[in-house]
Amino acid sequence: MNGRDPEIPDDRHRSRQRQLAGDLRALILAGDIGPDQRLPSTAELTRRYAVNNQTVTRALAILKAEGLITGHRGRSVVPTGRRPAVVRAGHYPAPVTPGRDAVTHLVDVSETGAPAQVAQAFGIPAGEPVTVRHQVLVLDGEPAELVWTYYPADLARGTELAESRRLRGGSPAVLTALGHPLRHAVDQVSVRPATVAEFLALQLPGDIPVLRQFRIAYTDGGRPIEVTVMIKAGQQFEIRYELPAPD
Repeated sequence: MNGRDPEIPDDRHRSRQRQLAGDLRALILAGDIGPDQRLPSTAELTRRYAVNNQTVTRALAILKAEGLITGHRGRSVVPTGRRPAVVRAGHYPAPVTPGRDAVTHLVDVSETGAPAQVAQAFGIPAGEPVTVRHQVLVLDGEPAELVWTYYPADLARGTELAESRRLRGGSPAVLTALGHPLRHAVDQVSVRPATVAEFLALQLPGDIPVLRQFRIAYTDGGRPIEVTVMIKAGQQFEIRYELPAPD
C-alpha cells in the first residue's frame, strides 16, 4: 500500500471493520505481509477505507483475537506468523501440520438415532440406531475441531467401538480386527456459518465460518462401515489436495 493506491470500495453488506479485517487477513495468510513486516499505518488504512480510527482499531482487534497479529497502541502492528494447520485430503486419519501440539479428547460414546445424512450414507432409515463417538481436537491449547464418528449399532455393540475409551490403534485397527478393513474413503467439504453450539464449543473469535468435512469410509464389497462428521474452526485449518500428474 502507498499514497498512490486508490480507495477501497465498500461492499455494502459487511461492516467496514469486517471488510478491512478481511482484506488484511487475506494478505497475512497469503504471506504478502510477513512476520517481519509492519501492517499499514492507521493513517493509511483510514484513508484507503474512508473510515475513522475507531473502525481501524476494531478491525485490528478482530485479527488479534484470531491470533494473526500482535501490537499495542503507539507501537507497530505485525503478523504473529501463526499459520493454519494443514490437513491432507484423502489421508486417513488426517494429520495436522508438524510442530502443532495436537490432543484429542473423547467426549462421549453413545447409541442414538441416525441423523438423515448419516442414515442415507449407511442405507438405513433415518432414526435407526447407530453408535456415535464424539471427540474434540485441541490444537496448541485451543479447541479446533469437533468430530462425530458413526457406526452401525449392530456392528459396534459389544466391541471397543462402543466403549468409552480411546481406541487402541485407532478405528482402522479396530475395524480390521472385526473383519471390516477400511479400503477407501470419500470426503465432502463445505463451508458455512457456525451454529450456536459450534461457536461456543470451538470458542470462535468472532464471525468465523466453519469447515464441514463429511467422510464415508468403505470396507470390502463397497459397504459403508464408518461415517464421520468433522466441524473445523475456519481460522485453524487449510486442506491440501495432491493431484496426480497429467498423462
